[in-house]
Amino acid sequence: MSNKFKDIYKKSIEDPEIFWQEASKDIFWFKKPTKILNKSNAPFYKWFEDGITNTCYNALDIHIDQGNGKRTALIYDSPITGNKSKFTYEELKLKVSRFAGALGNQGVKKGDRVIIYMPMIPEAVIAMLACARIGAIHSVVFGGFASNELASRIDDSKAKVLITASCGFEPGRTVEYKPLVDEAVKQATHKIDKMILFQRPSHEVKLNAPKEVSWDEAVANAKEIDCVEMNSNDFAYILYTSGTTGSPKGIVRDIGGHIVALKWTMKNIYNINEGDIWWSASDIGWIVGHSYIVYAPLFKGCTTVLFEGKPVGTPDAGAFWKIISDYKVKSLFTAPTAFRAIKKEDPEGKFFSKYDLSRFESLFLAGERADPDTIKWAENLLKVPVIDHWWQTETSWAISSNCTGIEMMKTKYGSACKAVPGYDVKIIKSDKTIAKPNEMGDIVVKLPLPPGTFPTLWNADKRYKENYMSNYEGYYQTYDAGHIDEDGYIWIMSRTDDIINVAGHRLSTGAIEEVLSEHQSVAECAVLGIADKLKGQLPIGLIVLKAGVEKDNETISKECIQMVRDKIGPVAAFKIAIVIKRLPKTRSGKILRGTIRKIADNVEYKMPPTIDDPLILEEIKEDLIKNNILKSV
Repeated sequence: MSNKFKDIYKKSIEDPEIFWQEASKDIFWFKKPTKILNKSNAPFYKWFEDGITNTCYNALDIHIDQGNGKRTALIYDSPITGNKSKFTYEELKLKVSRFAGALGNQGVKKGDRVIIYMPMIPEAVIAMLACARIGAIHSVVFGGFASNELASRIDDSKAKVLITASCGFEPGRTVEYKPLVDEAVKQATHKIDKMILFQRPSHEVKLNAPKEVSWDEAVANAKEIDCVEMNSNDFAYILYTSGTTGSPKGIVRDIGGHIVALKWTMKNIYNINEGDIWWSASDIGWIVGHSYIVYAPLFKGCTTVLFEGKPVGTPDAGAFWKIISDYKVKSLFTAPTAFRAIKKEDPEGKFFSKYDLSRFESLFLAGERADPDTIKWAENLLKVPVIDHWWQTETSWAISSNCTGIEMMKTKYGSACKAVPGYDVKIIKSDKTIAKPNEMGDIVVKLPLPPGTFPTLWNADKRYKENYMSNYEGYYQTYDAGHIDEDGYIWIMSRTDDIINVAGHRLSTGAIEEVLSEHQSVAECAVLGIADKLKGQLPIGLIVLKAGVEKDNETISKECIQMVRDKIGPVAAFKIAIVIKRLPKTRSGKILRGTIRKIADNVEYKMPPTIDDPLILEEIKEDLIKNNILKSV
């Protein structure tokens, strides 16, 4: 193997200013930066401080300027409604600049905040880019979020305008947005000036003029607007993530660093070039949707796919293969949960054989740990590299990955590969010393963080410093736990609060889950530590079976328990594995381990606003009672 990756990584860590200055030459600037990194007010670092640019210009106008306006920018496919459409860069720019004019007509100007609460439709992407075009700060809230959560984001951002749609579609149901928005507006103490609502065909709703206006009405008399010049350190957007104190944290992204880093990642991490067809199967309400449905692929001049559907149920477990086949997708980025769902419904991969995936080159997974069994299943089916990589809402791009555009590295199942250039990752133990290879601890990143990450929180510098930068001086605390092996591979084992203490032994729930997922009947699983008077905590496993399993649940439970004893040892004290119908998850696919743990420990919990189906928690409670878990606490 060559030293190409090693050399690039070393340069990024030893001389980050030169490294990122070089990368910054690949984007459009109205005024090129001369100050690359300002370290004077740590941990509030500033990248490309005196540069002037515009996010929308780098996403659309630059490609038209370079003669690529006829290239397809966006493909929209909704298996739920049957609607499909394509937009060239020229067509998308026209729609974006017109909607930017519509926002201007409603009084939105540079620095104003705009809430976007929409389903996965082209208008959501258009709204985001229109905000960027005029220098407004958008805050996308996942469509269908509860009213009180939407209200808290209106209040915190002090949004001027709210953009929404009449409804969203889920398999088998319609989510009516207008009542949710009306209740949020009523609850919010800050009052928005205007609501713009996109009427979905056959699902129109009544609007209350003059405060509420339809999308079509808003753009009817709007003129096209040119891009506004923005300082590199102005904010592109706020993306709220649930906070531990109950109040949401507003992750902000500065414009210059965001464009530089995300454009760099498309080739270097994902091996995607201009004109390639790229699909990120996520939602624009999450960070993956911001970074890899909308911004990074458009910065790079790719074709990006916007999919209003699910991995199963729209209409079947072949939905992903159909999209890849129909549009000749080169690479897919999605959550491991999506592939576990496909594996559960179609463990033999029968749907796969119906489609032509000859142009497909790689699969990237992130959002939850990708268990080795799922990766191997996907590899055997797809016959392409399957890459687990690790990143967070706070960073907006990968902290660790197999950087396929630099140099393909070998896979170590269960590892998220090596730190990406720009990230100096360390493991710190509970005694605040740096861990040796393979020693478990908190995963941290040495400051300064690279461009494109979060420079602070919205109106909360103190919270930013205290939450992320104070526990380990000079480091960003990721709140993930794991180890780095002797080859530099990073192993993300669990969130910090998923490390359990069994009779003085610190154990990773992720390590136990890895063993359980190897059982041939298990589709997915979750392990959590429940309170125990004798040992402090005891691990329990919740397992969901693949479709068509004939073996009885009791036998499967016993086999799973024995596998953990054989591979991890009696020290794990693993004696409980419960077969359940389904796991409670967020809409982005993360398993709600913390909520399950609170139910098991019989302590009060708050209904997570991002939960996919609240009824699952009642099912879990019944399963825990049936298995005497709640009584034993």
